[in-house]
Amino acid sequence: MSDFSPAPGLQPWQRTAAGAGLLAADGTIAATIFAEMSALAARTGAINLGQGFPDEDGPAEVLEAARQAIADGVNQYPPGIGMPVLREAIAAHQRRFYGIDVDAASEVLVTAGATEALAATILALVDVGDEVVTFEPYYDAYAALIARAGGVHRTVPLRFPDWRPDLDELEAAVTDRTRIILVNSPHNPTGAVLDADVLASIVRLAGRHDAIIVTDEVYEHLTFGAPHTPIASLPGARERTISISSGGKTFSTTGWKIGWITAPAALVTSVLAVKQYLTFVNGAPFQPAIATGLGLPDAVFADAAATLRDKRDLLAAGLEAAGFTVSLPDAGYFVVADAAPLGYSDGAVLCRELPERAGVVGVPVSAFVHPDRQDAYRSLVRFAFCKRHDVLEEASARLSRLTAG
Repeated sequence: MSDFSPAPGLQPWQRTAAGAGLLAADGTIAATIFAEMSALAARTGAINLGQGFPDEDGPAEVLEAARQAIADGVNQYPPGIGMPVLREAIAAHQRRFYGIDVDAASEVLVTAGATEALAATILALVDVGDEVVTFEPYYDAYAALIARAGGVHRTVPLRFPDWRPDLDELEAAVTDRTRIILVNSPHNPTGAVLDADVLASIVRLAGRHDAIIVTDEVYEHLTFGAPHTPIASLPGARERTISISSGGKTFSTTGWKIGWITAPAALVTSVLAVKQYLTFVNGAPFQPAIATGLGLPDAVFADAAATLRDKRDLLAAGLEAAGFTVSLPDAGYFVVADAAPLGYSDGAVLCRELPERAGVVGVPVSAFVHPDRQDAYRSLVRFAFCKRHDVLEEASARLSRLTAG
């Protein structure tokens, strides 16, 4: 277990950068690892498996619904809490897949992607000195937002290759100072799906210490055999849980930035108080399109996961053939591979050399970890498999150069 709070005396923007590990000693801000690796891919012509965006469109019905909405004039400000058609579709989705009943009028809020939902939630609920517990590695926005709010980021490690948290370490991390337990499952970057014992422990600890549970469930439909269980569906959790998801990953529309929260009305009101002064509203023609997606048959969701699972297996096999040790993910867009068997103790060094050596770009897992915890993750690299089969086949062929000859 570790905790991180930026040094005193920083400007708010510096504190935000420091939380994400991007503030240099001289006060300058480094580029995110995603920007650095994407620029490296563009400069070298390498295949970019660093950033998690698909290179294929999602369901035709969803895309056509957006075109139709534009043609029908749905191009002005939507309601501040989101268009009724989408809020009702989100409520129906929660009931259909998870048996969770939410009131579309008061317990659903549409946001500019899950990232804005996270930002508005953390800024609404976290005050200076409040502690926020996450698992580590973590999505980098968590650390930045916690720091911006003046909170203290406490982490519980997930360890390669099975990524299951130690329940004693989780219990030690959650105290009466904990304001939020932020749970990302299915998890980025590891692809872990938290099991029933872990979820039950989170609910129990939140109740004991009067903490709010905030969930990031954007990969909820992209699981490979390990079922996703929303915490809000568990006994004792609903009244203290803010569930966050989006349509970007499920429907391969990451650029649309349509996300949402579902939560008790009082918590929605708290988040809306901040959210309405961030983007105000967004994506009018995309909101009915995502509503169309949420209402598609079960087979569409199952086929999306099955297709992604095939891609996972393809890239994992290529990485193993190239000499990496691979942790096969249970969900999501990414596979984590250990470069130590290739003689690389530092994944960041490998990632900067990989475009020239093999024509492929990945991201070091150390980018998702606080500085004092990086040694345990230093040799690990994250690769995205949400790409076309031919791209993954070519990437696998290129990676074979690492052990050729």
